[in-house]
Amino acid sequence: MGKRSVVRLANCAIYHSEDPMVELTAKSCAKLGEMVLENVNLEVSEGEFVYLIGRVGSGKSSLLKTLYGELPLVDGEGEVAGFNLRKLRRSQIPYLRRNVGIVFQELQLLSDRDVEDNLSFVLRATGWKDKGEIGNRVDEVLSQVGLENKHHKMPFELSGGERQRLVIARALLNSPQIVLADEPTGNLDPVTAESIVQLFHSIAASGTAIIMSTHNTTFIENYPSRTMLFSQGSIKEIDINELLGTKSSI
Repeated sequence: MGKRSVVRLANCAIYHSEDPMVELTAKSCAKLGEMVLENVNLEVSEGEFVYLIGRVGSGKSSLLKTLYGELPLVDGEGEVAGFNLRKLRRSQIPYLRRNVGIVFQELQLLSDRDVEDNLSFVLRATGWKDKGEIGNRVDEVLSQVGLENKHHKMPFELSGGERQRLVIARALLNSPQIVLADEPTGNLDPVTAESIVQLFHSIAASGTAIIMSTHNTTFIENYPSRTMLFSQGSIKEIDINELLGTKSSI
């Protein structure tokens, strides 16, 4: 039996707004937004790892925002973790995001709470009530990302790599079908960044799909996987040899 698809986009146009104060809706998207990608076709199965590469402004972040419901999908067909993006209502977005882990370059940690409280806060906010189950799940995700002895550390007491691991742990709390990571290594030194990429690949090997945008083609060379190139308003899948032959232009 084949692996289940967790992302499916067919003939999609992806928009973004130049004005961050303007909230795009299905009706206003074409009028107020700018189309950054067209004819987008992408299918990702459970446990797959997919890199997104391309110049700044090529649409990588806009695509990821569309997948987790921040930007509406108004053209084409799209489904993420069983949710139809064309029919997605605002009230459904929190439920979509319980099935989609999100890792930003900006960490957005709660600076006044320790590691354990950062995670338990998210679980309670997403409907977990039993204190024992919350504690067990926090233990599980911290162990998964290599922070099993950091429960009572404050975010400022962690290294940059440890803080990013905490963000990844947060994204895994509700056992998502897919994790979307937008330049998650951009602020890290090369050795720490490589350890984060290794962690993402181990998460994919456990069955959770990963889509990660990056400018660092060394990751793809050292940890090859499916790679989508964003260029001139479209995306296409490329092989590693094509990528490494043109890496100076990315």
